[in-house]
Amino acid sequence: MIKIVHARWIKDQQIALAFSDGSEGVYDFASLLALKTPLTQPLQDIAAFQKFFLELGALCWPHGLEFSADKLHADLLASSLLHQAAEAA
Repeated sequence: MIKIVHARWIKDQQIALAFSDGSEGVYDFASLLALKTPLTQPLQDIAAFQKFFLELGALCWPHGLEFSADKLHADLLASSLLHQAAEAA
């Protein structure tokens, strides 16, 4: 089971994600947040968007929205946006 081990805000609605299998990628949440559902509406505010945290390997926000690592990993892989992390020199 893949887990998110590190998440870092990049800009706008983009978050850099590092996964437990050593892969990483930048996920752009703009299209998901454009749906403006009750769970995504609060994240239109960039300050609210930046309040994400990791819980049990998933990406979460305080108001209850969460994304599983498996879903985010699969989306990045399908979009060719996932790559192996560079090894530390």
